[in-house]
This record gives sequence, C-alpha cells and structure tokens, in this order.
Amino acid sequence: MDFVSIRIITGDVARLVDFYERATGARAVWATEDFAELRTARATLAIASTRTVALFAPGCAVAADNRSVITEFLVDDVDRVHQDLTGTGTGTSADAGVVADVVAGPATMPWGNRSLLVRDPDGNLVNFFAPVTAEAAARLAR
Repeated sequence: MDFVSIRIITGDVARLVDFYERATGARAVWATEDFAELRTARATLAIASTRTVALFAPGCAVAADNRSVITEFLVDDVDRVHQDLTGTGTGTSADAGVVADVVAGPATMPWGNRSLLVRDPDGNLVNFFAPVTAEAAARLAR
C-alpha cells in the first residue's frame, strides 16, 4: 500500500485552491469546478466541493469542520512561507483572506523541524515545516 493523497471537502473550492497554490507554489490541476488537485513529488492534496460528498455517501463529510487533522507540507524555508502568507517583512500586506489564522509562528520544534502552523480559510490546520537538524533531515530521507 502507498499513501497518495488527502482530500479536503469545502464549500468554496476556488478559495481553498487559491490558498494552497499561494502557500505551496504548486499549481492546481482542475478536473471539474468541483474538484482540483495539487500534486507534489510525494503526495497529492485534493480539494473537492461539498457537492461531491453525495457521490460517496450523503452527509459523510462536513466542510470546515476539522479539529483533529493537520496537513503538513515540507518546504525549503518556513520563514519565507510565513512572510508570503502574512506579508510580514515585505513592506506590503498579504492579500486579504489568504491566511485565516496564524496559530503558531515560525519556531524550531524539539524534534528538529522548523514549523509554521496556520489555519486555511476553512479552518483546517496546516503545518509548513523544514528540517533544521541532521537527525530531522535523516528521518525525512526515505
């Protein structure tokens, strides 16, 4: 078995795709107006409309209702992502609505990753991280 993707159900696919494109630099591939994917070398983030839920089982997923899952992105520079999402250090403000909430600004974790924890526009937790110790880098080398 190989883990390949995670799907976020949302009431506003375009808004969420815009957030993740800005945050990751990846461009979405749109299948329909109700479904887009952001593909990386390791996995895919799928973003789907609430209208797609009925194709599986009506009511099985609720948009903007996550309080337990953190989607994580390995990035080259956590501080740059923070600046890009908030406009800090650039002399300009980030576009309105790009980041709903910075939960924890850039910090180095005890396990050797530098991390930035934010909520996307639907309130889902997103961690942008980069290894800053040799041990953390070794854990990521698969």
